[in-house]
Amino acid sequence: MEFEIVGDTANFERIAVRTLIRELARLRKTYGRGRWRKLKGVARIRLKNGSVRLAELHCYEAHGIGKKEIRWKRYLD
Repeated sequence: MEFEIVGDTANFERIAVRTLIRELARLRKTYGRGRWRKLKGVARIRLKNGSVRLAELHCYEAHGIGKKEIRWKRYLD
């Protein structure tokens, strides 16, 4: 399901770094070498049907590359 982030993301915290990331080889092959981190945060998202919900988001980030592959894990409201 596709979604759009509405407003700012908040409370991003690091949940894995470097070799603790299971998909590190794929990330490096796709986006390049970098100090990859997996992050978890909270944000309001707008779904395809137009409803707005508070959700937990996970994403990968590397310095100089930015945030990639943002996906929602669960609803918080």
